[in-house]
Amino acid sequence: MESSHVVHPIPALYDDSSCILILGSFPSVKSRESRFFYGHPQNRYWRVLAAITEDEVPATVDEKRAFLLRHHIAAWDVIGSCEITGSSDSSIRNAVPNDLTPILVAANIRQIFTNGKTADRMYRKYCEKQTGRNAVCLPSTSPANAAWSLDRLIDEWKRAIEPFL
Repeated sequence: MESSHVVHPIPALYDDSSCILILGSFPSVKSRESRFFYGHPQNRYWRVLAAITEDEVPATVDEKRAFLLRHHIAAWDVIGSCEITGSSDSSIRNAVPNDLTPILVAANIRQIFTNGKTADRMYRKYCEKQTGRNAVCLPSTSPANAAWSLDRLIDEWKRAIEPFL
């Protein structure tokens, strides 16, 4: 598979009541196709957040959008465009970061979280100086992170996120 230049097709999701920001690295092929975050059915993001918030797992893009806003969660990705092969974070080259300023100006974000080590590394490289804020790295919800069971992910994410919701 050949790498191609891809521009992030999903706008940031937030409103003035968002209090945490969860950043991924760059949307997967499935997410780019569905035009919304964490579109791969095996990604555990939605199940983890539903368990933490004691809510139903959202199914449609509209349900996912409403779910995040209802729980005061802003969502976006660190990278705005890059060269990427498929969905492989390790293949990302020539990354151009997203500008997080509009989110941080509009919402009272109490904490920034990164979903996985790649998002965290990219946040530190491209965004931390701009925002002046540290991010907390959470274990990736990707199915590629097989070392973490769903229950273990829920426990770790809950411990980190719950104080800010």
